[in-house]
Amino acid sequence: MAQQVRAELVHSWEGYKKAAWGYDEVRPVSAEHHDFFVPGQTFGLSIIEALDTLWIMELDEEVAPAADWIEKHLDPVVDGDVQVFEAVIRLVGGLLSAYLCTGREALLTRCRELTDRLLPAFTRSPTGLPYRRINLRTGKVSGTVTPLAEVGSNILEFGLLSQLTRDSRYFGAAKRAYQAVLDRRSSLDLLGTTIDVETGKWVDGTSCVPNPPVDSFYEYLWAGAELFGDRDLARWYRLLTDAVLHRQAEQRAGHLWFRQVDHSSGRTVGRVQSELAAFYPGLLGKGGDLSTGKNYYLSWTGLLDRHPLLPESFDFSSQEVLSPRNDLRPEYINSSFDLWRLTQDASYKTTGYRCFQGMRDRLRVPGGYTVALDVTASPPRLGDLTPGYWFAEAPKYLYLMFARSPRFDYRAGLLSTEGKILRGALRA
Repeated sequence: MAQQVRAELVHSWEGYKKAAWGYDEVRPVSAEHHDFFVPGQTFGLSIIEALDTLWIMELDEEVAPAADWIEKHLDPVVDGDVQVFEAVIRLVGGLLSAYLCTGREALLTRCRELTDRLLPAFTRSPTGLPYRRINLRTGKVSGTVTPLAEVGSNILEFGLLSQLTRDSRYFGAAKRAYQAVLDRRSSLDLLGTTIDVETGKWVDGTSCVPNPPVDSFYEYLWAGAELFGDRDLARWYRLLTDAVLHRQAEQRAGHLWFRQVDHSSGRTVGRVQSELAAFYPGLLGKGGDLSTGKNYYLSWTGLLDRHPLLPESFDFSSQEVLSPRNDLRPEYINSSFDLWRLTQDASYKTTGYRCFQGMRDRLRVPGGYTVALDVTASPPRLGDLTPGYWFAEAPKYLYLMFARSPRFDYRAGLLSTEGKILRGALRA
């Protein structure tokens, strides 16, 4: 099974190299490329996303040219507005993991150069909450209304960079952003969805955990406490998670789901579940609520029974599919990996592999793997894009489950929300 997964990653990678080498993402059906951050500009996103996956799979003949490209061509001073959140979890995180896996100092240098260009999004904010976008060349910030995940999904990357460079500015900026949000929680210990970074007022007061766009805010609280031993982060994770479990968990037809509620009153305002929420079973398990995490995973497995390709979103009260897309998301497989590591229960391998089979049987094309526009059609109606995160996440989680890689510390290893190995890379 590990070799099957490895072969599919190679198939995708060869498609990217042939049609879009050096560009952000490949369109594997049309053999064209896609600029993810700035139209007309490339950061080699898929190369950065893939590097630690190539390394963990011992595809060393691919690692060296990927690292060479980054060192020679990555421009951290592009004249264009980038989304801070995506740049942090994809580029900063990818450069950090690439450095940890290869030991190549130039990758850490590029990482610091880029992060220094992103830092004003935090330091120029009157509240400490980061602006949503920044021009890497001019430093001009924009985007005053920021989703919760984008406020908090940076403390792993910034904190690790602080450790590696002995420069506390990065971790300090990330933690101040967390503190600013916690100071604005409701009397129910719930948070909203979007916040104005200049006024500090909630724009959308819906608590929609574990759906986007708040999901990884909670993931990074737990992971930051784990990676840095930070007691504040651990305390905040427990405080907020207890409130979510108390106010939002709901049983429907024997399955556990999470409704959306008003963060001030606790009033139910929705019962939509996004596929991106499928990461939450693993987080609950890691955070100390293993039984609840297992139950929530079973809910997603039941959905997988009905839809071999998970839809992007659905209403769990009516079971109506709201968005029939499948964007090669890794969240269910991420939880399979997390729960398997916690329990060593082989059933998580089985269900994770089944999700992989659904992708392989339906989303594989001659040029790699592509997204689906409608999973309810038979056969699924396909799109034309391999998201960069495909190279970073789902194949890596699967490979690590089946391969027993000698390059990964299964006991202490820690991965970011984008699947980047931030602890546990074992170099010979």
